Amino acid sequence: MTLASPRMPMVFFGHGSPMNALESNRHTQAWRTLGASLPRPRAILAISAHWYIEGTAVTAMEKPPTIHDFFGFPQPLFDLQYPAPGDPALAARVRELLAPVETRLDTEWGLDHGTWSVLAHTYPHADIPIVQLAIDATKPAQWHYDLGARLAPLRDEGVLIIGSGDVVHNLRVIRWGDDAAPYDWATRFNDQARAWLAAGEHAPLIGYEVLEAALGADAKLAIPTPEHYLPLLYVLGAQDAQDRVRFATDGIELGSISMLACVIEARQAQTQSQGPQ
Repeated sequence: MTLASPRMPMVFFGHGSPMNALESNRHTQAWRTLGASLPRPRAILAISAHWYIEGTAVTAMEKPPTIHDFFGFPQPLFDLQYPAPGDPALAARVRELLAPVETRLDTEWGLDHGTWSVLAHTYPHADIPIVQLAIDATKPAQWHYDLGARLAPLRDEGVLIIGSGDVVHNLRVIRWGDDAAPYDWATRFNDQARAWLAAGEHAPLIGYEVLEAALGADAKLAIPTPEHYLPLLYVLGAQDAQDRVRFATDGIELGSISMLACVIEARQAQTQSQGPQ
């Protein structure tokens, strides 16, 4: 096996239900395989769908709390803690990279389930420092993609950039049950997004709101609100032209939730286990 590139990869996770934090299934097993195969980061910068606010902020505390930002789930999920340390120095570095965008150093938010539900499997020892970046709900898709591009230098500083959301996320039409069939529109949009990712075609992924009529209708159903989709654009913004994309897991759960997870990495990078392609 050759040595991995010094440039850190990036990951977009389709995080699905918070219950994935407790469950062992093909998606969580893929996350565990991914954590074991990627080069170990010195820190993680997470962009989660669940910190969606007016303005830009970054967590800057030494010990970020585990936030249980949901209701109606079993008590063991509320009992779960992910006590990873924070990294105030990384928060300051993120603020520096994003200037002149005003980025507030936040000491109140912490780690929400978009972050810890996937990292509980990917890095179960919770021993890697984590900083979360908020998503500004007032800005358009292109702005978020461009902000992601400003974060690219972190990849050469040992920082793993992750986005956590869902390419398809429509809670209004969920079909309950482990064997719930996916909606046709969910499968079509998920498959098209995967094809664009594999081909490095970012323009239609950024411009999903103005896609041509047939696919545009699918996009409106797949992305009725943008917060779960936008984390993907941060990862794409920091992608280098020489990077490749591979897929760790995929599938539609509950009819309308995409579990697509992709890794963006230098082409020469070799990992121990690449998972499904």
